[in-house]
Amino acid sequence: MEHLIIFTRYPEPGKTKTRLIPALGAQGAALLHRQMAQQTVEMARQLIQFRSVSLEVRYTGGSLALMKDWLGSDLIYNEQGTGDLGDRMNHSFEAGFNQGLAAIIIIGTDCIDLNTDILNQAFDTLKQQDLVIGTATDGGYYLIGLRRSTPELFQGIDWGTERVLEQTLVRCQPLKLSIGNLPQLSDIDRPEDLKNE
Repeated sequence: MEHLIIFTRYPEPGKTKTRLIPALGAQGAALLHRQMAQQTVEMARQLIQFRSVSLEVRYTGGSLALMKDWLGSDLIYNEQGTGDLGDRMNHSFEAGFNQGLAAIIIIGTDCIDLNTDILNQAFDTLKQQDLVIGTATDGGYYLIGLRRSTPELFQGIDWGTERVLEQTLVRCQPLKLSIGNLPQLSDIDRPEDLKNE
């Protein structure tokens, strides 16, 4: 079974898209996040109409009730848990593989150019490769997918920096992971990213 996990946060002003607050204000940054997350979830719902994929939202902030009121009660919800981004992604992968899932992809909600064609390509790639990655123009990635639990991939990474992708690919070498690459896309994280939209 293929599984798609969306990492997001409840859109609470002042705690969401904080790097965009200088440009948009706390309310504006939260509203932008709300809109991008809703767009991402709708795209994922389109994917599961023509592909057998289970869909899960991993969230921080808010509560289960608030998340269901916001994004709908038809999704699987789990809290992201504690630790840095790598810890939380690794925990999500491990939980899925422990349930017997064959391929798991994690995406965020910052990439408005991500679409169902790219998600389809990502899952198809995982049939041949150990790892699929969608590189972001800021030096990180907007998508990562695996066929088995690989905790080492998420250790010792400088999350939130332009070195994330480079450090991740270095970690792949001793693990001998075969890698499939997706088109490079842009995330919206900082005020300068808004100028491109």
